[in-house]
Amino acid sequence: MGTAGVSASCINMASCSSLKILTLLSLFLSPTIVETNNIEAKAGQFFSSGHTNNWAVLVCTSRFWFNYRHVANTLSVYRSVKRLGIPDSHIVLMLADDMACNHRNPKPATVFSHKNMELNVYGDDVEVDYRGYEVTVENFLRVLTGRLPPSTPRSKRLLSDDRSNILIYLTGHGGNGFLKFQDSEEISNVELADAFEQMWTKRRYNELLFIIDTCQGASMYERFYSPNIMALASSQVGEDSLSHQPDLAIGVHLMDRYTFYLLEFLEDIHPSSTTNMKDLFKVCPKSQCVSTPGHRTDLFLRDPGSVLITDFFGSVRKVEITTDTINLTAPMVHLEDTRPVRELRTEIQTYMDQLPVAEIIHQVKHTHTTNDNNRCLSPDFNPVHTSGLTPPPKHQVVAFLVADWCCLLPTSGC
Repeated sequence: MGTAGVSASCINMASCSSLKILTLLSLFLSPTIVETNNIEAKAGQFFSSGHTNNWAVLVCTSRFWFNYRHVANTLSVYRSVKRLGIPDSHIVLMLADDMACNHRNPKPATVFSHKNMELNVYGDDVEVDYRGYEVTVENFLRVLTGRLPPSTPRSKRLLSDDRSNILIYLTGHGGNGFLKFQDSEEISNVELADAFEQMWTKRRYNELLFIIDTCQGASMYERFYSPNIMALASSQVGEDSLSHQPDLAIGVHLMDRYTFYLLEFLEDIHPSSTTNMKDLFKVCPKSQCVSTPGHRTDLFLRDPGSVLITDFFGSVRKVEITTDTINLTAPMVHLEDTRPVRELRTEIQTYMDQLPVAEIIHQVKHTHTTNDNNRCLSPDFNPVHTSGLTPPPKHQVVAFLVADWCCLLPTSGC
């Protein structure tokens, strides 16, 4: 019994020693493991999107001064995406009316999004790609699907590919299942869904974020069925999207509520921000928007919590690692050095030797009558020489050619 008790105590002591050693090792190793996991998580999040470039299509579909807020909505988003890194070459901006140059504007060349004229969203370098009556349903669908005439400049094209993340923002007046363009035509949710399906089939996007600020906006994404689309709307079916920021000096509302709070949200975002899309869903609660904002994520493959705001509103350049070896010290081989050298032969030839004198004379003989030749040619020219096999003297050939060109002139009298 005594021996057994001693053995048990020794085993317990050995176990305690091993446990202490493991505890000490875990204290030293755990920070390294945690740090490695954080790095891997950040790297996975960095490359999880799979996109290499960003595009934005921003559309205001309303005309007339009382729709000032819709232009301000679009320019606010335009200002934000440019600030976060998307260049004008990757932005298609469509404005149905030019509020900055409207004769009712008390401050020309400006568009404000905050009352008391605090923030001018028009800026100094705005580039409008489609303006006025160019903003139509047809042009909008052609931009999305790439079905544009060959003469269309690059600035009016959406030159995206299957590695592109695209932001599409629409604002204007709408209803249940449609959005009006300039009070003259409409685009339906079915047409919009079919356009997105064409884009997916033609490999024109990797992921697509659709945002619409209009009455009953949620009805516009009900018919979507293409993969990798995330959609947000300012109001549900049966609800109106309300305006915001009335300004007495301008005489109209400056923005809509949803886009106003969206702009305030984006003002705090920087290119290296880790804010995700779930934060964007909460940008305008019902207490502020009055309407009920909606979103749809069932078509999107990734978890919205892992999708950064800058995946769509920014243009962060990604670097991909390759295992290929590239020799940067090897001399460059110019294209001119690889071409075979051809021997050039030079021969001295006069102009009269190259000119097929006899053929020209015989051709002209059959196309002109004798009377026409006598009337147009110089007096020294003898038509008899044209019927022989030997060509006439060179000075007569030159005179004939000059006279023949004179006959072709409308004022020559021939």
